[in-house]
Amino acid sequence: MSGSGECRLEGLCIKASPLGENDRLITILTDEQGIVRLAVPGARRPKSSLAAATPLTYLSLQIFGKRNLKSVRQIKILKSYSGLGKNIECLAAAQAITELTFLLVGNNDKQQNYLSCVLAHLDRIYLYEESKEEDIKMLSMSIQSLIHLLAIGGINLPIHHCCKTGEPIIPPLGNWEWSCYYLPSEGFSSIEDPQSNLKINASEVALLQRLLFPELPIKSNGELLGPKKVWLKILFIIETWISTQLEKDLSSLKMLREIYS
Repeated sequence: MSGSGECRLEGLCIKASPLGENDRLITILTDEQGIVRLAVPGARRPKSSLAAATPLTYLSLQIFGKRNLKSVRQIKILKSYSGLGKNIECLAAAQAITELTFLLVGNNDKQQNYLSCVLAHLDRIYLYEESKEEDIKMLSMSIQSLIHLLAIGGINLPIHHCCKTGEPIIPPLGNWEWSCYYLPSEGFSSIEDPQSNLKINASEVALLQRLLFPELPIKSNGELLGPKKVWLKILFIIETWISTQLEKDLSSLKMLREIYS
């Protein structure tokens, strides 16, 4: 950083809003400083060289200023995901990722792995949008991305151990009489609990556990594991877990549910 407070910063724009008459306020996810808010002078003017400061754009920025709210002098687009807006499923998935990230990441605080995780999942959504595959796969990608982010944030779904006994949860595949019970404030119980209003069978638990892996759960024939109703059930679990643990409802998850219901 120079004496004028100038420095370079790389990050993903996850939010933008009007600032004054012609400026824009952007929220950037970075590795070095977590969430950073920056003023972009003149970005809302039609021919502005800084107009590229828009959500879902990975940017290299030249910033300046010594105040709490620094300003952007130059912008270089490293990668744009704005094309995801052409597909409502992809847009909802991308918005879910950025909305949850905004809640999890601290301001002006060095963060590990968030940016690389978000970019990896956006890349996967981008490839999906171009391939035009079946829509249920997009739903599964959305759910898995949120599970990965929750794990990084330290509030991951505790699907591997009973929240009552601490014993490992090992679903006996093929035993349709076995089940565990979901409690939004605690996790998953292998013993029946009157406070639980959602029972999960062995194959559903196994599917949830596999979502912590990098790849989607795919059958040997290349098809996605689980029907749509199971993925919507898992989406409900994610929604209520986030709502309970972070005390915030994500509008993007409501959008996802409406799209696939």
